[in-house]
Amino acid sequence: MATLESLIGLVNRIQRACTILGDHGGEGMSLWEALPTVAVVGGQSSGKSSVLESVVGRDFLPRGSGIVTRRPLVLQLHKTEGGAEYAEFLHAPKKKFPDFAVVRQEIADETDRITGKTKQISNVPIQLSIYSPNVVNLTLIDLPGLTKVAVEGQPESIVEDIEMMVRSYVEKPNCIILAISPANQDIATSDAIKLAREVDPSGERTFGVLTKLDLMDKGTNALDVLEGRSYKLQHPWVGIVNRSQADINKNVDMMAARRKEQEYFESSPEYGHLAHKMGAEYLAKLLSRHLETVIRQRIPSIIALINKTIDELNSELDRIGRPVGVDGGAQLYTILEMCRAFDRIFREHLEGGRPGGDRIYRVFDHQLPDALKKLPFDRHLSTSNVKKVISEADGYQPHLIAPEQGYRRLIDGSLGFFKGPAEASVDAVHSILKELVRKSIVETQELKRFPTLQSDIAAAANDALEKFRNESRKTVLRLVEMESSYLTVEFFRKLQTEPEKPPQNQAQAAAPNVDRYSDNHLRRIGSNVSAYINMVCETLRNTIPKAVVFCQVREAKRSLLNQFYAQVGRREKEQLGKMLDEDPSLMAKRETIAKRLELYKSARDEIDAVAWK
Repeated sequence: MATLESLIGLVNRIQRACTILGDHGGEGMSLWEALPTVAVVGGQSSGKSSVLESVVGRDFLPRGSGIVTRRPLVLQLHKTEGGAEYAEFLHAPKKKFPDFAVVRQEIADETDRITGKTKQISNVPIQLSIYSPNVVNLTLIDLPGLTKVAVEGQPESIVEDIEMMVRSYVEKPNCIILAISPANQDIATSDAIKLAREVDPSGERTFGVLTKLDLMDKGTNALDVLEGRSYKLQHPWVGIVNRSQADINKNVDMMAARRKEQEYFESSPEYGHLAHKMGAEYLAKLLSRHLETVIRQRIPSIIALINKTIDELNSELDRIGRPVGVDGGAQLYTILEMCRAFDRIFREHLEGGRPGGDRIYRVFDHQLPDALKKLPFDRHLSTSNVKKVISEADGYQPHLIAPEQGYRRLIDGSLGFFKGPAEASVDAVHSILKELVRKSIVETQELKRFPTLQSDIAAAANDALEKFRNESRKTVLRLVEMESSYLTVEFFRKLQTEPEKPPQNQAQAAAPNVDRYSDNHLRRIGSNVSAYINMVCETLRNTIPKAVVFCQVREAKRSLLNQFYAQVGRREKEQLGKMLDEDPSLMAKRETIAKRLELYKSARDEIDAVAWK
């Protein structure tokens, strides 16, 4: 089995990697949250800083009155095999801090960077790693001290703000609570114990630490607490003797302070029998042993979470696309795959698999018929216009039987009105197809990573649609012109040809010749032309949609990107590379996912190797 140091050290490394990658969750539990951590909780001036410094064996935390810890401090201790001690901050990567007085100043400066030189707090953590042969592998989170009232310069909500921040850490089921309480105060008033009892009523996650034992009134002691009679926890209470203010002022070495603390317990008549279970050094080892137990218990669930996250990250990489090869063949293959994906979605829109294609049918079923009904045939075939057209067509020689030239001119003039609705149908379908191209590009997930290729495909598709529209416009206009160029003779031969009866009050002498401009005669001509135009209208109502579909919709389905394929096939590798110029945000996202994937796979392999070897 793995040693305690190697297992906890592994967890520390994984937590640090999670921190660097910002892998603190989102939806569901993150790897960081799945790994156990120790949160240091206590009221202001309870001795939290002294406990942390005793565990580390270094004087490195800012001190002062009021709220000194105004941001969470994530402190990762890494045990080294000899060598010099040093610290590293996540916000100052690759910079080592061997001088712990400088570490203290850096914590203060980094706190001020977010909160300003005020007494306000921030939930943005400071990440600090300390490498030393004098520590145990451990991750501790130093939280702002709980307080009961706001002081000058603090918002009224400061009490609730601090408690909410502390709760956000200690409520997590994998958080071990290090509840710090001063021995010279009644344990019943301890802010840390009160909060720990609320979030961990069973006490299985809580370690009680009693500080300032040497400052209790003479004749009193804390044995009732330390021996679990005043407030019992599942884990033993640990007493701590902090450095005195005089020792701090004199910069007494922390190692000397540890020895002095141990001497205090060993020589104490009250605590002598507990000396082997007291002090900062014992506390650190106790937490390490407990962490080892917790980690071993959690290994199956941690591995399960890692495997689940690896699957999710692989799926996300598949969704946004894997990196593209650098050779021309791979780039050309990628471009063609993107085009096929776009083309598939565009076809789905046209064929009903996705919405949008049905709008083309509405052009033929509503827009075209409505436009045909609104054509001004009544005005064109009015009695006065028919008389004018026929008179002009007859010239100096009146027609003998039927005004054929007049009929042709009336029909030509009427058929000309059909060009407007025909061209409008072509343009309406063209607009719909352009919108479907735009929607298809947006909906093609694979294309999102290549903005340049998106633009190239859109431009090529729209160029093709423009050619299809021009061909379609020519075709529908030809349909109209064909109707003008050759009239259906049989239609007119079937019309009644009996001579019109003269009005009854007209003299018999005038009867032999009917007036060629009588209203009845003109109305009959207009009626005959109208009947013929209605017949042609029904024909065009059916043939215009056929022409539009044939020239535009069918061609868009069959050959929308044909010209683009031909152009791409002739391009050089450098030009193909420019087309695959990815969106920088997606590149960054893929890189982050790839790093997280590497972290999780490495964590899984290391946990397997260390935990079960």
